[in-house]
Amino acid sequence: MRKETILVVDDEEDILELVRFHLSREGFGVVCAETGEEAWRKVKENPVDLMVVDLMLPGMDGLELTRRLKSDAQTRPIPVVMLSAKGEEADIVTGLELGADDYITKPFSPRVLLARVRAVFRRRATPPPESDVIRIHGLTIDRGRRSLTIDDQWIDLTFTEFQVLAFLAGRPGWVFTRSQIVDAVRGDDYPVTDRSVDVQIVGLRKKLGDLGQLIETVRGVGYRFKEKP
Repeated sequence: MRKETILVVDDEEDILELVRFHLSREGFGVVCAETGEEAWRKVKENPVDLMVVDLMLPGMDGLELTRRLKSDAQTRPIPVVMLSAKGEEADIVTGLELGADDYITKPFSPRVLLARVRAVFRRRATPPPESDVIRIHGLTIDRGRRSLTIDDQWIDLTFTEFQVLAFLAGRPGWVFTRSQIVDAVRGDDYPVTDRSVDVQIVGLRKKLGDLGQLIETVRGVGYRFKEKP
């Protein structure tokens, strides 16, 4: 069986070697880069299965690299785990909003990094069946293809935005707390703040346009997707 290849991007040689060592020991193929430009060149030449990206890079930083990855059709599907000393809520929200699959702050435990990487691969390894389609209020949400269309027009969502929408729309009328949404989308060991859930909802409503009102805020509780009339 082909082993997954991970591209690790960090300008600190000791961190780069630490991550490379532990990932390699777990059986992953590892490619390294010390700048955003080098990482972009390598991933375009030889696509990888996942990227671990430091936020503070010389030249093209981790945020810009992630933004470029998610705006390119070839590299958009590659999951990104951000690794950074910047652990403020605003930094985490920005990273997740750009489409990162996870965000780990330095200093970090190699065991935690490995667990998060394996969790990302688990979430992506077994997509729902293609027949698992939600049709509601003019939306067509295809879990198998991870696609959203409105009146046959494709709507571009980040991985997390799609997961949140599919979760809520799959249970119209049910009210979910922010913690329940995080548990369903990321797993119950994922440390995401209430603010980051709100950011995903804001992004979804904006992309849904007039249909954004289908995602209703329940004060003091969380969110729900409007029931069919």
